[in-house]
Amino acid sequence: MAKILCLETATTNCSVALSINGSVAAFKEDNSQSFSHAERLHTFISEVLSMANIEFSELDAVAISKGPGSYTGLRIGVSAAKGLCFSLDIPLISVSTLQSLANQVTEESNFVVPMLDARRMEVYAAVFNEQKEFVRNTKAEILDKESYSDYLDLGKVIFIGNGVDKFQELCAHPNAIYLSDLLPSAIQMVPLAEEKFREANFENVAYFEPYYLKDFVKS
Repeated sequence: MAKILCLETATTNCSVALSINGSVAAFKEDNSQSFSHAERLHTFISEVLSMANIEFSELDAVAISKGPGSYTGLRIGVSAAKGLCFSLDIPLISVSTLQSLANQVTEESNFVVPMLDARRMEVYAAVFNEQKEFVRNTKAEILDKESYSDYLDLGKVIFIGNGVDKFQELCAHPNAIYLSDLLPSAIQMVPLAEEKFREANFENVAYFEPYYLKDFVKS
């Protein structure tokens, strides 16, 4: 019975979930508008394990949301995950941030487009089909009114994430549905992490790096 600690720090949402055999056993997150990962992540980890009455030594793996997203948030999350994996001698699993965000969508659609804010009119985005499988890989892209027109002309497209408002201002296509202000959560990481664990699809703990997608730029 696999016990996997899932960490989501790619946005302002600091989120931790414990997966036991593919189900959420305990969960805690802080979805505030300010980054608090450095102060709260390790506290949340301890609290989640305590809630499930699980010791660190009982963990079978740690899963990390690999990005794209905030440079600082990703760095903090990956550092914590690596530290746990090294100290406990357990494998590291990485989960696509945009894929877990897309998994929040439960209503039927032809496509799902998760979007994370990436400054100005730029977003990090990918395109998934109704089975939540990649049909277009992740890109950092500047939006215009013609963005995603090829998908919108084919059917219903659900846009989800904190970058959605930017596109909603540009696009009034009747097939577009907007779910704004939603952020990735460790809860949606659980089935993805469990699948990778069963496949023994692990990262090299020493060399793994977050998927930043763009170079770090100071504010």
